[in-house]
Amino acid sequence: MKKKNILFMSFLFVFVVMSSVFGEQYFYKNEGKRDPFISLISPAGYLIDQDAQDNKTLRLEGIIVDPKGDSIAIINGLMMRVGEKIGDSVISNIEENKVTVIQDNQKVDIELRREG
Repeated sequence: MKKKNILFMSFLFVFVVMSSVFGEQYFYKNEGKRDPFISLISPAGYLIDQDAQDNKTLRLEGIIVDPKGDSIAIINGLMMRVGEKIGDSVISNIEENKVTVIQDNQKVDIELRREG
């Protein structure tokens, strides 16, 4: 599983670097679409109702740390930077293993899940 994560992060890094080199940025517009990387089947074997899930739930899917301070967090399929708003939350800090957001006037830490 670690090879898949390393491969994905390498691909993502190359994509970000190449898009900044050529001055163009491409974003996946997920408006109304489900995340294609989330399984539709629960571990128990039941179909998951995507429409019933809470819209306030933030899924931290990846982090790209930049020592210069321009780190990126991938939350709910969107590439986010410090100060940007996602739903009712504002990104306040991005670290190597977690992201801190301000949600309902409270700081909430979202930790990066380790699979495997």
